[in-house]
Amino acid sequence: MKEKKIRLGISACLLGQNVRYDGGHKLDRFLKETLGQYVDYVPVCPEVECGMSVPRESMHLEGDPDSPRLVTSRTKQDKTEQMVDWARKRVIELEKEDLCGFIFKSDSPSSGMERVRVYNEKGMPVKKGVGLFARIFMDHFPLLPVEEEGRLHDPKLRENFVERIFTLKRWREVLTKKQSRRDLVDFHTQHKLLILSHSPRHYQIMGKLVARAKEFPIKELYQKYQTLLMEALQLKTTPRKNANVLMHMMGYFKEQLSTDEKQELLEVIDHYRQEYIPLIVPITLIQHYVRKYDQPYLKEQAYLHPHPLELQLRNHV
Repeated sequence: MKEKKIRLGISACLLGQNVRYDGGHKLDRFLKETLGQYVDYVPVCPEVECGMSVPRESMHLEGDPDSPRLVTSRTKQDKTEQMVDWARKRVIELEKEDLCGFIFKSDSPSSGMERVRVYNEKGMPVKKGVGLFARIFMDHFPLLPVEEEGRLHDPKLRENFVERIFTLKRWREVLTKKQSRRDLVDFHTQHKLLILSHSPRHYQIMGKLVARAKEFPIKELYQKYQTLLMEALQLKTTPRKNANVLMHMMGYFKEQLSTDEKQELLEVIDHYRQEYIPLIVPITLIQHYVRKYDQPYLKEQAYLHPHPLELQLRNHV
């Protein structure tokens, strides 16, 4: 059976659709051609979908950065209500799409996720705004992974976002079955080290929750777990946190490794911690020992293969 792809919302212009105010697009080849092999996109263009033409007069945000108005640049028409009314309906429609995340267009007055220009009464911009649709989307889906294409050029942010959407997909697969404590425990067992690499605090809280699984009604247990999982993954991994996980994994081989092999692994982990080498190097060495010594617990760890190797995301972090 063909595996179901991840469903991701995306600003339509990033897929090459000619929907921008000037009739053009902002095709992002990584998103369309590389990541696009693993995801089904649900394209959204707020301006066109709320009834504006292509081409159209450019727009910007103005007023209070916390609740700005959407105004056309030249003729000063206020399009705020038109956009907001459409966006509130659209997010409800998007609930049916089973999205695992959304990729927004940076700097857009409708879709920018952060640092969008907002003009004051003197016509001076401050980079403190959020696009009107992006704000309504993020308020409606507070735990859903979101990014914008500009930030995804940063290898660490890219790896983090892709890891989150693949983890959420695996979690959603658990949700398609009849909810059972056993399935939740199995999922948690496979994702323990991944969670630890993001947040040692969440790792402890989630461990306690799973240990007390029988004390909660199943629906409440799943709800609490999902919230903690998505909160944990929002926190970025760091070389220090990853090195901690790698050392933890090394502990599983203390009986098998020779003194020389231990020394080599310690050196590789330390070189990674100091950012001389990328994460893929210690991971590859540990995977070699997992296979060589047939380590059953580590074999199942999502941390060792959180997303397709072909994306090469850990070659750059």
